[in-house]
Amino acid sequence: MSYANSRIPVSAQQGIHEHLAERVHTHLAKPFCKPVADVNRTARDHALAGWDGRASLILDAGCGVGHSTIELARAFPDHWVIGVDQSEERLQRRKPYPEALMPANMVFVRANLVDFWRLLADDGLQLAQHYILYPNPWPKIGHSGRRWHAHPVFPFILRLGGVLECRSNWAVYVAEFALALELAHGYPVAWETFEAMRPLTPFERKYRDSGQLLYRLRVDLGAVP
Repeated sequence: MSYANSRIPVSAQQGIHEHLAERVHTHLAKPFCKPVADVNRTARDHALAGWDGRASLILDAGCGVGHSTIELARAFPDHWVIGVDQSEERLQRRKPYPEALMPANMVFVRANLVDFWRLLADDGLQLAQHYILYPNPWPKIGHSGRRWHAHPVFPFILRLGGVLECRSNWAVYVAEFALALELAHGYPVAWETFEAMRPLTPFERKYRDSGQLLYRLRVDLGAVP
């Protein structure tokens, strides 16, 4: 089996979903009141236990096997970097990094992102940087409401502020995310193709080596023109 054989998400949806704007406006107008699970409150406490309360925060949302979290912690040694994923199995696959070489300014947390985002926002915390790298694109038309920018949790992502970066190998996902941000803040958000010279995640490396185009948006949620 070839390594560089990854496929671009296949969908009958070729452009921005016709109901995206309606969903975004609905979620911005109505509070999301789903109860938060206690296990995710414990995860939030664990994520912040090693933080000194002064270092700027970086959130690697949906960090998978954690390579991106490690790279971010190495790149920003004066920040506290939190890698969150819902899969314990994926988090345990952060090897072959030995514990002795793990950056001291980071933590891995197993949690449901929907709850984790809300807990951080309700705590009034502000992120310096926020990475959403290659999330499940939910490419089926009927599953569009599961994409983060069309989910009820989207307003909490906005409340966390900071420089938000989303990357995907499906152009529709990034185009929709940019539009959702524009609908929320009232100004256009640019997105682009880019070359991953130093891939942050194993998926990014595989997509690149498969010859796929990679897309990203990067916006400072605290800098409104």
